[in-house]
Amino acid sequence: MQSTTLAAPATAAGPARRRPPATVLAATVLAVTVPPVLLSAIGLSHPAKLTAGSAEWWTTMHTLLLLVFPLLGVAHWVLLRGVPGPLPWISRVAAFVYIAGYGALDAIGGIAAGTVLQRSGAATATDRPEIAWIFAAGNEVGTVGAWAFLVASVATSLALLRTGGRWATVGGPVLVLAAVPFLDSHIYWPTGGLAMLGIAAGLGLLAVARHRPPRP
Repeated sequence: MQSTTLAAPATAAGPARRRPPATVLAATVLAVTVPPVLLSAIGLSHPAKLTAGSAEWWTTMHTLLLLVFPLLGVAHWVLLRGVPGPLPWISRVAAFVYIAGYGALDAIGGIAAGTVLQRSGAATATDRPEIAWIFAAGNEVGTVGAWAFLVASVATSLALLRTGGRWATVGGPVLVLAAVPFLDSHIYWPTGGLAMLGIAAGLGLLAVARHRPPRP
């Protein structure tokens, strides 16, 4: 007696994608959205200027941010797990550059500058010319990191657009548009804080696009 096998229906694009368990989708959405939301919240307490009064929190805050900022880059790796092709690899490399560059900004312009001001006893950053040098060095590598994040956002959006359906059609532009003000607004409110919320929305929508098969 000849056996028969049942196969999943296929389309012109290949075998149909199965929808993963809801817990997987929820975990992915949380993994990519919690870091930017947290950054936005921390940004509410980010001092506008480095002074003797703000130096202690300035230094402590940027020490904590060393643990959070890299997760924006990790989000791209999470979204592109198992996705083949050149665009995903462009995004992965750009995300790595972002992690290195923006982490350096946080360490130099945040921890180093804050520590120098506290130890020197100066009232403001302008009282110590070396702090301006520190800021300049940090901003140079931070700018590279911020641009790399924008490149990663564009590449990730395009990589998921083909199979992500309407979720990617909306999430991609939201992510890219939110990454633009991040180039020079850090997490300062309102611009930087709102940009982080926009990045969270874009990444969340792309997470849904990554795990939900498009409608035929």
